[in-house]
Amino acid sequence: MKGKRVTPTGKPRQATVQHINTTITDRNLEQSTTISLKREPACFAYLCARAISAPVPVDAINLDLASADWYAGRASIWATLDIRSAATNDKPTAVLGFDETFLRPFTRAVLEAATTRSAFRMSVTPGDENAKPRVVEYITGDSKPLDEIVLTPHDHVILIGAVLEDGEPEETLLQLPRTDSFLRAFAKMTHQADQALKETIAEMEKLARRRQAAA
Repeated sequence: MKGKRVTPTGKPRQATVQHINTTITDRNLEQSTTISLKREPACFAYLCARAISAPVPVDAINLDLASADWYAGRASIWATLDIRSAATNDKPTAVLGFDETFLRPFTRAVLEAATTRSAFRMSVTPGDENAKPRVVEYITGDSKPLDEIVLTPHDHVILIGAVLEDGEPEETLLQLPRTDSFLRAFAKMTHQADQALKETIAEMEKLARRRQAAA
């Protein structure tokens, strides 16, 4: 029986192929996290650098999962904060891109700025100089890494600005409502989205372990 694998009973062992499902659950963040701003105080997004073009009204915001991959040996995801405007035919336009560590501190910063009526500066610089950026802005079209997010509360809105890593002047990105109704909806939305991102990473790590076990 040379060339065949045998069991302890002497019978040939049947070759088996184990199928590993590599599909990640689609949690459809775009649909589940959409918040309409049409009944909120007017908010605007500044979709250009240095205010070259006119601002556009923000009719809705949502989060979206842009990619899920492995980086530096660990599961990593990249999500975006999108706006929709009647001025752009309600097409989603990404304003910020960020990793899985951004949502929780950003939500706390928004709530703190809104409730204390004090400007809040949130550092988003990676601890390791060689690490990939935690947050980038898409306003200028160059996907530039950010050093800080600056939240400035006013009577009815919170102004969201950004300080670039390369030392360029602070750039205004968009406004968010400062109403109780929006803050409740925003906190609920980011909490659910953060949980979905955690579940996605856990699922990716589980698939990786199954692949290693089957190798």
